[in-house]
Amino acid sequence: MVHWVKVLEWVLGVVALVLIWYSIHNLKSVKKILLGHPMRTAELQSKHTKLLWFIALPILSADLYSSVSYGPESGLTELVLLGEEGKWLIIPITVATIVLLGILILSYIMGILAYPNGGGAYAIAKDNFSTIWVSLVASSSLLIDYILTVAVSISASIEALVSAYPALEPYETVLAILCLVILVIINLRGVAESARVLAWPTICFIVCMLLVIIAGLLDEFQYGFIKSSTPAFGTFPKGLSILLLLKAFSSACSALTGIETISNAVPIFREPQKRNAIKSYITLGIITAITLLGISFHIYINGISVDSHNTMLSQLISIYFGDGILYQLIIWFTFIVLILAANSTFTGFSQLAAIVAADGFLPRGFLNRGDRLGYSNGIIVLASIACILIIIFHAHTNALIPLYAIGVFVSFTIAQFGLIKRWLKIKGAYWPLKFSINLVGAVITSVVAVIFAVTKFTGGAWIILVILPMCIFFSLAIHRHYQEVANELKLDGSTLPISSEVLSIVLVSGVHRVVNNTISFAKSLNSEVIAVYVGFDDEAIRTMEDNWAKWGSPCRLVCLKSKYRSLLEPLSRLIKVLEEKHQEKVIHILIPQFIPIKWWHHLLHNHSALMLRVWFLSHKDIAVTTVPYHLRK
Repeated sequence: MVHWVKVLEWVLGVVALVLIWYSIHNLKSVKKILLGHPMRTAELQSKHTKLLWFIALPILSADLYSSVSYGPESGLTELVLLGEEGKWLIIPITVATIVLLGILILSYIMGILAYPNGGGAYAIAKDNFSTIWVSLVASSSLLIDYILTVAVSISASIEALVSAYPALEPYETVLAILCLVILVIINLRGVAESARVLAWPTICFIVCMLLVIIAGLLDEFQYGFIKSSTPAFGTFPKGLSILLLLKAFSSACSALTGIETISNAVPIFREPQKRNAIKSYITLGIITAITLLGISFHIYINGISVDSHNTMLSQLISIYFGDGILYQLIIWFTFIVLILAANSTFTGFSQLAAIVAADGFLPRGFLNRGDRLGYSNGIIVLASIACILIIIFHAHTNALIPLYAIGVFVSFTIAQFGLIKRWLKIKGAYWPLKFSINLVGAVITSVVAVIFAVTKFTGGAWIILVILPMCIFFSLAIHRHYQEVANELKLDGSTLPISSEVLSIVLVSGVHRVVNNTISFAKSLNSEVIAVYVGFDDEAIRTMEDNWAKWGSPCRLVCLKSKYRSLLEPLSRLIKVLEEKHQEKVIHILIPQFIPIKWWHHLLHNHSALMLRVWFLSHKDIAVTTVPYHLRK
């Protein structure tokens, strides 16, 4: 048996090497297979890239709704020290979470009415606060939370799978990374492509959760709402404290992350965008509230306890359906939707990063759209950082939860206060009602944000509270750099292009066709041409001078000797001399480079041309041109 396993490993290794070689040699073909054919920019406003609200709902709600599978468990985990007598507290904690959910959804509906172009808390803060750092706190908080959402969702999906198949436990991290790679490919194919993949699994998961709740109610109507395993209700166990309740509440609130995704992604809805986004919010709120309360209630009735090797949802499903096909089906849909929950995060992160980058507070590369019209750089950056978190925390949800949701509640709070300022400023129809909704939201989200910061500080929240100021600092530094560059490059009215004489310097390594091609190009520019050769010993220099003379000396040749076998040192000295001697001339470096026809031929040659080009561009204010010569064999 071991012999055949070894043979299989070797076969898989060879297949992997062949696939890697094919991918490198046929990069465009592989990219087309994985991501699909490139789309025209004109298709950006096409209906094919916009989503109906009932299709957008399962995609954008996957982040929020999928957290019902671990939100109640996270809250109950904090109450474990109280024993059986403290389990009933998950019910009032869940009710408080649902009330907060309703307030947040109402608040974000106000945000959609005021800012239908997306951007969420960042757009609200930028428009209503005079100091830029407030909007940067909002954007940085959300971007950090998006990254954590990907890591938590994928880790939770793997834990759900391991609950059903314990043999997979040693491979949790590897499986999580594999799922992340698949998710990146799906998202790089574009929103419309993602919709086809993601809508149905999320809908099936919603149906499965409602089925679990209905099965539980039928069981309780048949056998009674109080079982032998049901803990006492209403008792106050020893050790109960306000701090412990707040910790449990803040952990249960991890089920609320992702609410802002719809408001950030309003532009992907079909017209009328505002109305469709609001429909999605109301539907999502109702379904999530029912599911959270139902799952928490059944967990309490059945007296389910925390098990690090078996999630509470898995235990609940096995009570009602056993370990048969239905159990397996629900576990697999839970696994899939927790992975796909990150899709809404990919959409939200890349769009928010693009909005912030357009204002000059993030690298402009986040504005670039890929072949499928998605912000591919944002997708890749998000996946890379999430991958690092998954590796560091070994794909364990409980290890990541303390870092989770702090940033999003900070951004919630900023959005609420921004909308309060807006209603006071512009007033408009029903403004007292809108003002009241956002005022209540601001007070509650502020309190929850403080609760998170205090109760989760020692558990890892301090990391976020350190990283958040760092992100803001780097955003300001990026913005300052862009402003300095813009100021330095700005033209005044008297600045016009002028012509100058050019001194062309051709770097040569011998007498051959590549050098002939480059000198021919240099002479066609009607400039003074000097060929420069760097030799490492006297013999090499004499040989070069003899070959140059035999060739007919097509231009002046300057030979430099390098004592330390370096090309850069003698060339930099020569450039310095020429700059002082020919101050009125523009120095133009021409670097010959031959291009092999086969990819593996590159491994057989040094890359001095590339090295020289990089050095000159980094250290000298001169023109540099690479003159290619493509080999035929």
